[in-house]
Amino acid sequence: MRIISAIAGTGPALVAVLTIAPPLATTSTAYAAQAPDPAPYVAKARAAAKALATALKARLEQAISEGGAENAIRICNIEAPEIADAISADTGLSVGRTALKWRNPANRPNDWERAVLKRFEREKAAGADLKKLEHFAFLTEDGKPVFRYMKAIPTAEVCLACHGSDLAPELVEKLDKLYPQDRARGFKVGDLRGAFTITAPVPATP
Repeated sequence: MRIISAIAGTGPALVAVLTIAPPLATTSTAYAAQAPDPAPYVAKARAAAKALATALKARLEQAISEGGAENAIRICNIEAPEIADAISADTGLSVGRTALKWRNPANRPNDWERAVLKRFEREKAAGADLKKLEHFAFLTEDGKPVFRYMKAIPTAEVCLACHGSDLAPELVEKLDKLYPQDRARGFKVGDLRGAFTITAPVPATP
């Protein structure tokens, strides 16, 4: 499968045509037509990812300062999807988050996203700066051409309040109730928490 793709590490972004086999997702295939210029798609996706990251960090820090870690759970449970939906509506993109160790089942990665997240893990192990890791590709999903973008999310100090190893019993009880399938605990600062995942429609070629 040939995918017009790129990944950025500690240096400048490297743009290449990658050959990957077997296919990474049952609903995603290579973009068969001549792929458009990725630059405007990448710029728009980066801006959307930054907007979501900035808004979530601000709300989480505010919530923790006002009511502790338990208050922050409400932000991720209720407000985070609302913020992502608002950015999606403003930009015309589909904006969200995903992770290998997800908390909300709605954020589980598909096969393509999982492969990119594992690639981020390998890049991190090789010494790459997670803050600079991103990946994009032109794909065909469900018969339609799309642009897919992912931006790595490093685990920050603010994340440990609900995703660390030393969680208060009352916090664990609340998390267990809200997320019975929760896998997102035991993180350390600097771990790969997950990624922003963005999809943009691509006009079909005549």
